[in-house]
Amino acid sequence: MTSIDTERFREALLEERKRVEHALATLRDQHPGSSDEEVEELPATSDNHLAETATATLGREIDYTLGENSGHVLVDIDAALKRIDDGMYGTCVSCGNEIPLGRLEAHPAASLCIDCKRRAEGG
Repeated sequence: MTSIDTERFREALLEERKRVEHALATLRDQHPGSSDEEVEELPATSDNHLAETATATLGREIDYTLGENSGHVLVDIDAALKRIDDGMYGTCVSCGNEIPLGRLEAHPAASLCIDCKRRAEGG
């Protein structure tokens, strides 16, 4: 197995974790209430009430999806950091083969080699 500079990847993963956490905090700060509260804030007499409600709902759904995706990214980052600590970083968790350095550089939290990733995605 090729020697991997795990400290370089640890730093990259920690930096990415900080960036994602900041993005999540910003998202929460911009939309602190629930979607129901946001819709209630719209004036009931508005001629465009349905359109405004739909826009508010769509915006909240997009924010929710982004927040949920960011949560998954944080889980992946934490798992990669654990693999570094356990001495298993760069090894596919499915087949046990080495994950190519190029894949790790492109996606430092990768837990699967490219073949296993394709199989997992059904392709």
